[in-house]
Amino acid sequence: KELLGRVVSPLGDPMDGKGTIKSSQFLSVERKAPGVIYRQPVKEPLQTGLKAIDSMIPIGRGQRELILGDRQTGKTAVAINTLINQRDKQMVCVYCAIGQRSTAVARVLSTLREHKALAHTIMVVASGDESPALQYITPYAATSIAEYFMEQGEDVLIVYDDLTRHADAYRQLSLLLRRPPGREAFPGDIFYIHSRLLERSAQLHHKRGGGSLTALPIIETEAQNIAAYIPTNLVSITDGQVYLSPELFRLGNLPAIDVGKS
Repeated sequence: KELLGRVVSPLGDPMDGKGTIKSSQFLSVERKAPGVIYRQPVKEPLQTGLKAIDSMIPIGRGQRELILGDRQTGKTAVAINTLINQRDKQMVCVYCAIGQRSTAVARVLSTLREHKALAHTIMVVASGDESPALQYITPYAATSIAEYFMEQGEDVLIVYDDLTRHADAYRQLSLLLRRPPGREAFPGDIFYIHSRLLERSAQLHHKRGGGSLTALPIIETEAQNIAAYIPTNLVSITDGQVYLSPELFRLGNLPAIDVGKS
């Protein structure tokens, strides 16, 4: 709980200049996902605060909903809007920035602070100039933090921004380790690293406390190519997707949600 309202690295070191974090408990970065018998069906909605999503593409607590689209189509804005909307809903939020520019992370931090949404949020950050190994463990570390609250019976929302850069960091690691490249130069186990990450999101059975972990992974497509390797992997791992169209964005239709592809 000492992490609430703080900005930390994947190793748990503070990055916001507010002093050291006195931790009372340690969890492994890699943890096994809860089994089927420990889960129950997703029933409760998670309100994003965006009518286009809440009315047409509703998200449940414990679900995994992919946000995908080209660069500069408002993907992070949708996720940040959802974080802000949880302000009075007794929900813990984790924002995980992987390989982002420091200015972009600072902008997210100031937006959350401005809307008084930082008190219930933990930011786990590995900027683009960090080592690939650190960027690679970032989402797993953020998920372990989120799982702690889920196991206490709380509802948690985690945003992974974004898994394209996570895949790139893992590719860099794999090529340095001389693992054979496969499709689009990614290693063969790239599907597995994302599936074991997103399987950890769940709606726990009430006998296990009834907590939930909802995931909003973000992925960047290139020239609207949803059929590329990493986007198709993540579409098949997640329970649904929200596709943001650059054409709609240019026309000023915000959020630029393409209903046909979502």
